[in-house]
Amino acid sequence: MSQLLEKAKDFVVDKVANIKKPEASVSDVDLKHVSRECVEYGAKVSVSNPYSHSIPICEISYNFRSAGRGIASGTIPDPGSLKASDTTMLDVPVKVPYNILVSLVKDIGADWDIDYELELGLTIDLPIVGNFTIPLSQKGEIKLPTLSDIF
Repeated sequence: MSQLLEKAKDFVVDKVANIKKPEASVSDVDLKHVSRECVEYGAKVSVSNPYSHSIPICEISYNFRSAGRGIASGTIPDPGSLKASDTTMLDVPVKVPYNILVSLVKDIGADWDIDYELELGLTIDLPIVGNFTIPLSQKGEIKLPTLSDIF
């Protein structure tokens, strides 16, 4: 009896492991908006849905790091759904207060940009499987706004 249960368990694990899952990638991180309080960057995330029906996105969590320190983090609850059998572009806004940017002067001073690492977690609700998080990571550099960008 235990062998039968073990075979059934292995069968289910094998089938669940081979289920097609949505795939995502960060395509770009750019300056989006400059205000008196903060600089807002936008991360463009491309998510492909292999299913013939839309899939709800539970939340998007993000952690924006520079020089080994977290400079912005947060979650975006219920950002919508993934289109059925299509690719959905998501825009993830990341607001960085100026006082944080000032603390990164060593990194900024040489070339007026921020070397960053963006970690995203895209949590979706897959049928049968349940909540599934797609981890994403992107490294790069972002040019800081100049006075002409602000005024």
